[in-house]
Amino acid sequence: MQFDRRSLLRYTAAAGALGLAGPMAGTAFAAREKELNILCWEGYNSDEVLDPFRRKTSASVKAESGTSDPDMINKLRAGEVNVWDVINLNQPWARDQMWPEGLIKPLPQERFEPYFANMMAPYGKEYPWCYSPDGKELLGMVQRFGPFNFVVNTDKVSRATAEDEGFNLFNEASNAGRYGILTYDNWNIYHMCIGAGLDPFVKHSEAEIAAFEKVARAWFKGAKLLTDDLVAMNLALINGEIDFYLTGGTYTASPARLDGATNIRGITPKKGPLAGGKGGITWVEITSVVNNPNGSPLALDFLEYVQDPEVCHAVAFAEGTYNPVTQMANPQVFEKFSSEELDAIQWDSLEEELSNTVDYQINPDYDVMDKIYNAAKREA
Repeated sequence: MQFDRRSLLRYTAAAGALGLAGPMAGTAFAAREKELNILCWEGYNSDEVLDPFRRKTSASVKAESGTSDPDMINKLRAGEVNVWDVINLNQPWARDQMWPEGLIKPLPQERFEPYFANMMAPYGKEYPWCYSPDGKELLGMVQRFGPFNFVVNTDKVSRATAEDEGFNLFNEASNAGRYGILTYDNWNIYHMCIGAGLDPFVKHSEAEIAAFEKVARAWFKGAKLLTDDLVAMNLALINGEIDFYLTGGTYTASPARLDGATNIRGITPKKGPLAGGKGGITWVEITSVVNNPNGSPLALDFLEYVQDPEVCHAVAFAEGTYNPVTQMANPQVFEKFSSEELDAIQWDSLEEELSNTVDYQINPDYDVMDKIYNAAKREA
């Protein structure tokens, strides 16, 4: 890959953070058989997940977590394709951006497609986001997933009311000061679109952009709490400082639920402006191999390792957040979950919630809306 000066500086900084820079930086990848670098959402970077792989391979395995799919992709674009071996993002990015830009490699189908037989519907072999647009190349493997919309304290707002009203809860002027915004920016933008009666995954008119701006400004103005810390947001919900918050779902509510606060519940609206009249969004992580010209041969081994039943459970209940995994269709995986863990991830309502969601996708007007969103957040 050809570097400009800016890309080279970014690469050097990233390499230094991972302990790859120094006198041998030019030959750091000469022997990658015992090195693996993973760029991921939190969970895959936990020692609970990584330590058994380290022991099994005697390898140096380093992982860095992100908080935004676009930001992680931009790391690869800026030259860090030479640093990372594995990347773990939500479902649209592999097929729609990383594959067309040559940032990831296809997986050997004969090695990985058999694992789809152990996955929950609709995440089996036919799940389109795992493949190239022409369906010929396997681009990644699915594992963690979950509905991601908003969270309520059911002692203050019933599940039934929240599901029926959906994001209109945040539109009601009388609810100003009752909610928080967990500032996961790209997700907030999607949910503000839904609050404005818009499908975030289609091209929008000027009038629709204006409707989005109106909602963004109103929601930020009415929010009592803004933070990117899910623990702080859950504490505010438990302590009665707020009664509900967005963005959130199983991913953010589950730690509080596992600690016994089962009145904290992720909500999926029953209806809304999304395709088919659906009201919510589900994320599904896809783990891919980076097109690193000096990539580690351990990348494929790691993708296979996380299919093991013990590791599937470790991934689902890695430190920080807890989520269902697609492999729970396999009885050997499912039996590893206690009744308390199943309750924490809202297993009782998962099928129903999924039926009311669409897959997370890319917003074609994201750049325009992002500027509006950030202006509204600054004003707040």
